[in-house]
Amino acid sequence: HTMLTGVTDGFFCCLLGTPPNAVGPLESVESSDGYTFVEVKPGRVLRVKHAGPALAPTPPPPPPLDAAQGDRSGLVRCQRRITVYRSGRLLVENLGRAPRADLLHGQNGSGEPPAALEVELADPAGSDGRSNPGSGRRRRARRPKRTIHIDCEKRITSCKGAQADVVLFFIHGVGGSLAIWKEQLDFFVRLGYEVVAPDLAGHGASSAPQIAAAYTFYALAEDMRAIFKRYAKKRNVLIGHSYGVSFCTFLAHEYPDLVHKVIMINGGGPTALEPSICSIFNMPTCVLHCLSPCLAWSFLKAGFARQGAKEKQLLKEGNAFNVSSFVLRAMMSGQYWPEGDEVYHAELTVPVLLVHGMHDKFVPVEEDQRMAEILLLAFLKLIDEGSHMVMLECPETVNTLLHEFLLWEPEPSPKALPESQPAPPEEK
Repeated sequence: HTMLTGVTDGFFCCLLGTPPNAVGPLESVESSDGYTFVEVKPGRVLRVKHAGPALAPTPPPPPPLDAAQGDRSGLVRCQRRITVYRSGRLLVENLGRAPRADLLHGQNGSGEPPAALEVELADPAGSDGRSNPGSGRRRRARRPKRTIHIDCEKRITSCKGAQADVVLFFIHGVGGSLAIWKEQLDFFVRLGYEVVAPDLAGHGASSAPQIAAAYTFYALAEDMRAIFKRYAKKRNVLIGHSYGVSFCTFLAHEYPDLVHKVIMINGGGPTALEPSICSIFNMPTCVLHCLSPCLAWSFLKAGFARQGAKEKQLLKEGNAFNVSSFVLRAMMSGQYWPEGDEVYHAELTVPVLLVHGMHDKFVPVEEDQRMAEILLLAFLKLIDEGSHMVMLECPETVNTLLHEFLLWEPEPSPKALPESQPAPPEEK
């Protein structure tokens, strides 16, 4: 019956030239069920879940601590040199000591980045595209196109639920909604955290403009900027899934003093976004609508480690892939973000937790491993039982892991120890 309905609606879509059941813009209102409808720009309204105990106003900031007098708790010195060569090679040199992830029990990835990392940019800028035998050595000897020096000190602290200056932002990916975060939102609200989770434009109960330009990366990123500026406090933690990770990266880059930690769930590698030319989502909207039942089944097969009744119900409850064919096509074709390349990610100084479901057929584990190598302060955690929708499949595991990372803070710098107390030995 579902397949027949999809095909029938698709034929009507082709005849009428408009997608069926188009969602119109919503009024900006406060609802009685805990949702807020925020007008980020005229006619563009996003549904937001904003919850937390009491939702008290942000307390005044404490007086600055004088690190010279010995209080260096949570302080991390971020020192890195990023060199981009005209050949398209990227050399990342870590000049300082990164904090160990001692409190992240069972960690799959090391918290210590390599001293130097040399990679080939995915799309080398300024390269003439010609190969030259034996040119590898000469390439490294050429003058760099640009060099970026990072030398700053950050205070990374434990983010507890009782602290009124902490806000958790949850951003979903293509085809989802804020409902995919239900288990995480409920869990962290019970622990006393303030949480914010928006529906992207065209998803969930947000307005769905019938123009493709409304779904470019830049348009959606500005939506997330507006939501962030509305709810952000002193210490903000960004949690993104899939495409939502790109918006977390964008905000962390734009607001380094406000973003305290970032969590990336099945987000992929640190490469610039570019829509695929040969993709099923380039088909006309009416054809995609005819194929929507098949697409939903394909998503179930690729997005979940198992495809039983429980997973089908999770797919339905999480509203995953439950968007119009027009929005789905526009979202996929609008994923163009050339600035978000390896260099952009290497510049981040915020601590990042990467979570990857090992059964994910959309994002290979090698992509998240590459992300962990590029980022300065990154910890990679692999979940054997999970797939792309790991927050729905393994909510207890994901919640525990996220909470541990929120509570984590670096060990005190050796400078903070009294002269009579030796520094603890390094773990082998």
